[in-house]
Amino acid sequence: MVRETRLDPAQFILPLFVCPGEGVRREIGAMPGNYQMSIDETVKECAEVESLGIGGVILFGLPEAKDEMASGAYDDQGIVQRAVRAIKREVKRLIVMTDVCNCEYTSHGHCGFVKDGDVDNDITLQWLAKSAVSHARAGADIVAPSDMMDGRVAAIRQALDCNGFERTPICSYAAKFASVFYGPFREAADSAPQFGDRRTYQMDPANGREAMLEIELDLQEGADMIMVKPAMPYLDLIAKARQRWDVPLAAYQVSGEYSMIIAAVRNGWLDHDRAMMESLTSIARSGAGTILTYFAKPAARLLG
Repeated sequence: MVRETRLDPAQFILPLFVCPGEGVRREIGAMPGNYQMSIDETVKECAEVESLGIGGVILFGLPEAKDEMASGAYDDQGIVQRAVRAIKREVKRLIVMTDVCNCEYTSHGHCGFVKDGDVDNDITLQWLAKSAVSHARAGADIVAPSDMMDGRVAAIRQALDCNGFERTPICSYAAKFASVFYGPFREAADSAPQFGDRRTYQMDPANGREAMLEIELDLQEGADMIMVKPAMPYLDLIAKARQRWDVPLAAYQVSGEYSMIIAAVRNGWLDHDRAMMESLTSIARSGAGTILTYFAKPAARLLG
């Protein structure tokens, strides 16, 4: 009766990994219970997600081929674009969010155009804008840029508006840190960089004030929602963002957070349901109204 923080399945967004083929449902070794799925299997998954009352899904694409120009990211016949259209034909009420980035589509695994051994920020903005428009054209409800290029929200907003998608909202990965907790995701999305790392464009985990600046800049550029990623190592920043801005605030409980709990459960060190719900409650208590989580389905069943 006096509980202050309550969870609801509608708060959850389930990340999904879409791959080529038909009838494919391949478990991700580092993320037990999660799968790389072909479009037909993804549609089935989305129907189940909707039936559980979960708020939505976010799609990550594994293209058939990669190149230096990330051409699969902004191809209208790309894997994510085709998946969005298929989902929207069959699952009417589910919110479909798309990850707007290039690391899954580049042959080198970085999030943008590589020039002289480094990512060129401004050229990458063109790719991101084209990808966002392509996703919106396919029917995406929300586009979510995760690349951490400077100025990407403004570039995407302008491109969406110029192409008739003024009402398509942007959920910006506004404070995304160069985190060790992304490790299992790189297997899931086949997106590990082939050289160097992403610390030149993702944030230093030590910089909290910079995170507030990054959020403020994205809001000024037209972001409709903001996100902090990862969630649990940065609960303090989620709380600070909630206190400072009255806008929709999301947090991403990333692959490493999920896999650590699952590994501990399998070793008999933690109770699955209690660890899952305590972790999700802490994220909501810190101020996140939307939680991207791989626990979305089991948490929704438990809440139901």
